[in-house]
Amino acid sequence: MSDKIILTGIKPTGQPHLGNYVGALKPLIESAKTNKTFMFIADLHALNIIHNPADIKQHTYEIAAILIALGLDLNNAVLFRQSDIVEVYQLSTMLMNVTPKGLMNRAHSYKAAMDKNAAAGQDTDAGVNMGLYTYPVLMAADILLYNSDEVPVGADQKQHVEFARDIAGYFNNIYGPTFKLPNAVIGPDAGLIPGLDGRKMSKSYDNIIPLMAAENELKKKIMRIITDSKMPDEPKDPDTSTIFQLYKHFATDDEIAALRDQFLSGGMGYGTAKNILFEKINSVLTPIRERYNYLMTHTDEIDSVLADGAARARVVATATYERVRRAMLG
Repeated sequence: MSDKIILTGIKPTGQPHLGNYVGALKPLIESAKTNKTFMFIADLHALNIIHNPADIKQHTYEIAAILIALGLDLNNAVLFRQSDIVEVYQLSTMLMNVTPKGLMNRAHSYKAAMDKNAAAGQDTDAGVNMGLYTYPVLMAADILLYNSDEVPVGADQKQHVEFARDIAGYFNNIYGPTFKLPNAVIGPDAGLIPGLDGRKMSKSYDNIIPLMAAENELKKKIMRIITDSKMPDEPKDPDTSTIFQLYKHFATDDEIAALRDQFLSGGMGYGTAKNILFEKINSVLTPIRERYNYLMTHTDEIDSVLADGAARARVVATATYERVRRAMLG
């Protein structure tokens, strides 16, 4: 076991897709085999996007079921619901008092909202609530509460970890050494997984393949992958093919080499290549899907896992918050 503490949060705003699996979930599952990991379902962060509590609850179950079905090591990984840890609210309030307003003004999410409003000719703060504005402080509380060493994130989330470091630094400068300074870790595959149209797989592009799609839906999605106009007998470039780029994340080295040869040699149509891709992905996901479907009809088992995780997380969270409380209030 490594001495490093890994922290990651997943927002329950919808079901993950294959890009999330390859770029984030799969590496996290592997990392949790050898590293102490705090993995929370960020339902508080979802409140900026979803205002229907039934949807948040459903998506929370979905995320938890997927992680468990993927084989998350629940001995090393502490899986819990963010809102179950009262100390995260308390620490966020404390951190507000050392966080400069100017730092929040520079947050990408806030600036994006202002730019969107300006482009629409609206007041720059239209529709911006304090949850959005102070989002980075709550995220800093998430990160600092568990003495995190590393936070795996996509490139678009790196700023939040940098802000957590800044806020920890402000606090330590005023009250003395209290917090570790966490580091962002960006995986090599994050953001590079192509969607149905060849662009980055993203819900905003409507080009995703849902991770837990039923077998028939999975096949329909894969058959919709956009390709070039090369005929079956023509050689094809595997390195520019969405089909091949997806395949290599699910196949063995020998299988990858064999399909690469078929692309380069010619004699294989894209329809055949899509069927090969479907069979491979489906073979990997079928047992995961079956476990996921079982858990979604036995949510009491998910509740038990999350309650156990919250109890374990609270031990660390309580100690951290009490340390902060003594430093600030005596």
